[in-house]
Amino acid sequence: MRAKLTYAVTAAVLVFYFVLVGSRGVMLIQSGTLITVTFGLAVLILPVIGIWFLWKNTQFVRNANKLAAELDAEGGLPVDELRRTAGGRIDRDSADEVFAKRKAETEDAPDDWRSWFRLAVAYHDARDTPRARKAMQRAIALHDGRPVQA
Repeated sequence: MRAKLTYAVTAAVLVFYFVLVGSRGVMLIQSGTLITVTFGLAVLILPVIGIWFLWKNTQFVRNANKLAAELDAEGGLPVDELRRTAGGRIDRDSADEVFAKRKAETEDAPDDWRSWFRLAVAYHDARDTPRARKAMQRAIALHDGRPVQA
């Protein structure tokens, strides 16, 4: 719940920022000189890119949560078997062991979105966020029956 609240607050702040920047871009365009119109158009590009980025991330999170709910209903969510330090952080060696298991599982069933989902969780636990995201994107694509990039 805390992550959802943090995401919602961050998204709201970003939308406010996009509106603020967009209004400044419109004001520059309304000035009417060549330089201010050029700057105004350039400034309007930032909120457009930001809104697109926020939309794509929101879609990704919703799709990943949908897969997690489906996997939970099947009883297939990965069990937390990670050792933790006294401070509560995941032990690196433990994460590597679990990752090796998840990777082997995915190699045995490369077309199963469930194994890719669990691999994404293992990547995340091993603090490899870019690969975790790619694995989750692959799980979503496999689940939805879309073509998967090699």
